[in-house]
Amino acid sequence: MSNVKENRWYSKDHEWVEKVSGNVVRIGISDFAQHQLGDIVFVELPEEGASVQAEESIGTIESVKTVSDLFCPVSGQVTKINPRLGDEPELVNDEPYDAGWMAEIEVEGDLEEQLSALLSAEQYAEFLEE
Repeated sequence: MSNVKENRWYSKDHEWVEKVSGNVVRIGISDFAQHQLGDIVFVELPEEGASVQAEESIGTIESVKTVSDLFCPVSGQVTKINPRLGDEPELVNDEPYDAGWMAEIEVEGDLEEQLSALLSAEQYAEFLEE
């Protein structure tokens, strides 16, 4: 069974969102997603300062099995990317909710409104069981 963390919101594309401070959120992929991908060998992330739109691809995740798009669950501007993933992409497998985070985004507009379009941890767990 996949680990679903509380206090996060999830997309149906298996990305998670966590509030950091103010309108800034941190995003990554869920435990379910990293299990589906297998051993991750490379992560391509957006540039800091890039404008991103919800549900659009902002990078790729390459595993030994496949290459998948990383979809942004919110709209805003990238304020920070995880510098460790360049040398340690396996962190996404080892700690998808902690050291394996992908980017921080300052959300444009109403944060709560954007989060309400996503699944709660409970809803995401139910979605995985379907």
